[in-house]
Amino acid sequence: MELFFTSTILAGAFIIIPFALKTLFPYFWMDLRYAGVLVRILVRYVANRRRRPPSFALERFLEQAAALSDKPFVAFGDETYTYADADRESNKIANALRSQPGYEAGVTAALFMGNEPRFLFTWLALAKLGSPVALLNYNIRSKSLLHCFNCCKAKVLVAAAELKEAVEDVLPSLMEQGVTVLLLVKSCDTPGIVGFSDKVEEAADTPLPRSIRSHVTFKSPAVYIYTSGTTGLPKAALVDQNRLLSALVVISAYGVKSKDVMYVNLPLYHTAGFLVGFLGCMETGSTLVLKRKFSASQFWDDCRKYNVTVIQYIGEVMRYLCCTPKRDADKSHKVRLAIGNGVRAEVWKEFLSRFGNIQISEFYASTEGNIGFLNYTGKIGAVGRVHFLHKRLFPYTLVKYDTERDEPLRDANGLCIETSKGKTGLLVSKITDVTPFVGYAENEEQTERKKLRNVLKKGDLYFNTGDLMRIDNDNFIYFQDRVGDTFRWKGENVATTEVSDILSMSDCLQEANVYGVQVPGHEGRAGMSAATLKNGARFDGSKLYDHVVSCLPSYARPRFIRLQSSVEVTATFKQMKAKLVNQGFDPENIQEPLYILDDRAQSYVPLTAEIYRSILSGSMKL
Repeated sequence: MELFFTSTILAGAFIIIPFALKTLFPYFWMDLRYAGVLVRILVRYVANRRRRPPSFALERFLEQAAALSDKPFVAFGDETYTYADADRESNKIANALRSQPGYEAGVTAALFMGNEPRFLFTWLALAKLGSPVALLNYNIRSKSLLHCFNCCKAKVLVAAAELKEAVEDVLPSLMEQGVTVLLLVKSCDTPGIVGFSDKVEEAADTPLPRSIRSHVTFKSPAVYIYTSGTTGLPKAALVDQNRLLSALVVISAYGVKSKDVMYVNLPLYHTAGFLVGFLGCMETGSTLVLKRKFSASQFWDDCRKYNVTVIQYIGEVMRYLCCTPKRDADKSHKVRLAIGNGVRAEVWKEFLSRFGNIQISEFYASTEGNIGFLNYTGKIGAVGRVHFLHKRLFPYTLVKYDTERDEPLRDANGLCIETSKGKTGLLVSKITDVTPFVGYAENEEQTERKKLRNVLKKGDLYFNTGDLMRIDNDNFIYFQDRVGDTFRWKGENVATTEVSDILSMSDCLQEANVYGVQVPGHEGRAGMSAATLKNGARFDGSKLYDHVVSCLPSYARPRFIRLQSSVEVTATFKQMKAKLVNQGFDPENIQEPLYILDDRAQSYVPLTAEIYRSILSGSMKL
């Protein structure tokens, strides 16, 4: 009888304990599963670091090329390349580079091209030669292009044929520096530019000896990825081989399998497109469907055409898709997983309702940062969750932040003040050997500005993410906003100082204070400038339009101009933005002249109450 009662009690416990855990701690099993994921990531990372000879990201591709030689690696339009094809094509490019005067294995090269298979093959080729690669934004021109090229000390520029004019604009400066300029055309009649495609066609596809890249270590630069900052010009975030390796093992936790087909339409020069898209497929052995650029109208048709199972997104992508006309085939697709960041809760809900039960794998990370989160629970609106093991491995905290003074608040001892749950604070992450911060190429000042000392105790060192976050009572983490002068629009970071400098170079504007304003129905913030006119000048909307279009990429062009008699500054001559941001662009609340960028009229036209209402209603899109 005693045995019977004991057995009954044990059986009851097995039933009650899981039920109690689910009731009292609803995320217990998810947290436990994620702990297992973190342990696997750590074990795999350590194992990779111990391999001899050293194994880097390129070695992972070579392993896949050997194991999955006949499997499709890249699909682009009607073209398909297997893993073996990609290996051979990159060998041809590498061999062509080796025979090119002016190129030496190991020197830094810059890649200036859009989304196409040759982007991937050229990067692989340069990796086989041990050359770090700077991934240039193909939208930049003149001063910004030269800056980005120079700050990574590149000796070679490989550019796409359609970017010939942009290259010719900066060619005199490149020639003065003795830069080798290779254009992906068969021949080029411009002195100083070498047609490179014919040389690639004639090159052998024989593998490159490993000895060519024997100089590469875990601390060697792998790629330079550019991120906008408050200085007005892009910063080159140095991604070393160690970081690339750690990114690969982290990506393996996102849920992508070898049988998956991933749709990549985000720029390959960005972290999302390059690391999560390209290297993510390389890591998992999956197939990458590459698109030149995002198209909301073609998105789902492409997914059906290529049997896509995994998609990438940023917040704007989700919103654009939700804004397309509804179709009967909206849920007719094979997409099971969406990986990305920046989607708002209401868009998240609409996306799932509209397009079916797709797993949203929202994450938080930055190109140069040393902290990241993964929303492994699927909690709508959150970027992650506080997890005991994650925080132990990657120490971080939220500290109180003074948005007016643009700096963390400190106590009487000079230490930062941690925020309480439910309150917004600046996310900072401790810099350690496990979570290093490498910094920016040729920009020690900006590197130093991202470091925060004496945070929780004297002498400690943290990375300042520049992002305001909030942790709720259930330990979910939510992105709130960006601090400083940089704002985000159309999925791109916009540096206000760069835009301000461009506006001040126009014929009519003397001084320009640039900031971002929230627009209902749009992700991020739209660019706006409070500006003054030059003495004796009148506002010419057409000329100003031509000026910004020729000098700035579309996402950085101010949507609104507000004319003022003077720009308000602080005692230290820092432009005041907070009040302007709060006032927005409502013509009924602002008595000063307001203008809006009108692409159809190719001019800045007066912002009327009618136009303002059409923006609020959603009938006019920016």
